[in-house]
Amino acid sequence: MKPQEAQWDLVVPTSIGLRLTPENRQPVEHSSRFMIQATSAESNVATVLAGLGMRAKVLTKFVAGSPLAAFIRSDLRARGLDVEGPEVAQGGPWGYRHQFNIVDSGFGTRGPRVWNDRSGEVGLTMEAHDFNLPRLFTKDGVRALHLSGLVVALSEQTAELCVDLAHTAKKHGSIVSFDLNYRASFWSGRDRQLREVFREIARISDVLFGNEEDFQLALGIAGPEVGGRDLDADAFAEMIGHIATDYPRATYIVTTLRKVLNANQHHWGMMLWCRNAGTADTASAGLGTDSRDTSRNGGSFFEVTPREIEILDRIGGGDASIGGLLYGILSGYSPEQCLQFAWACGSLAVATPQDYLLVADEAQVWAAWEGNARVQR
Repeated sequence: MKPQEAQWDLVVPTSIGLRLTPENRQPVEHSSRFMIQATSAESNVATVLAGLGMRAKVLTKFVAGSPLAAFIRSDLRARGLDVEGPEVAQGGPWGYRHQFNIVDSGFGTRGPRVWNDRSGEVGLTMEAHDFNLPRLFTKDGVRALHLSGLVVALSEQTAELCVDLAHTAKKHGSIVSFDLNYRASFWSGRDRQLREVFREIARISDVLFGNEEDFQLALGIAGPEVGGRDLDADAFAEMIGHIATDYPRATYIVTTLRKVLNANQHHWGMMLWCRNAGTADTASAGLGTDSRDTSRNGGSFFEVTPREIEILDRIGGGDASIGGLLYGILSGYSPEQCLQFAWACGSLAVATPQDYLLVADEAQVWAAWEGNARVQR
């Protein structure tokens, strides 16, 4: 099946839950009014593409008869996302449920905090036989599959699901994207097992995305100081070079460059390495650029040097960046344009109270990249 004939531009497996965030960026423990939204890193990625007119499908699992499941379905439909997945009986008040993320967005010197409440999460039970993968990849067709380390690390079942999906997608010629999304709390006591699974998926991935913590702790790649306050672009480039050598099937390797000034202000940049990429020509698109490219390790580096951006809620900025990157790849953008579009999507996402990004159109994203926030009438 030719890519343009595929029914789905993007498919993501995910465990959907609910996010509770206090109004006005107040701390959780002192708040009585909260905003509720359906949330998952993977659906956040898919939302960017769906909002720009691409066809995206979410694979997940629901609790039968749950009003929260109904809320989640409605929320995803409103974003233009198709949803596939079985329902399972709750099994009584102490049975299955949809997980909660309770988020303090932070303000000023008070940093953001996320409290995960995931006991009994229905998504822990997701398996390959919950979905019709032969129909999905053979009959329907899928241009790209995006996987997140959060789903891989949920349980043995979800790890097997993600491995099956990755191999099935690769067999049918789909692009495989993998955001490592390392979480220490998910990996506790399971480091050896999970690292083997992460490496297996990474070995067949076309797109690898993460920060210095993700690549070093999930894959064991040497790199810059984890959580360091200084952004040494050369150290990040060296880390990506190691990844490119160890994972020769990867075409795009992307890392974020973030320096936190306070909860409201960050320096936000990105770096992309593309295998066998020449110097990109963005002149035809009329785009200003501060990206710099250097050939190394059989490919080219493109860097958006960190710029200061204002933050309303930082959660979801990385997800939106991945969504922008995948949108660019599927739209046939040059590597440099993919990076610019990804950076702009991330900067727009953190300026909203949601952890997902719905943009009006491509022009809005490119205006953010160009730094043009003037009114449009």
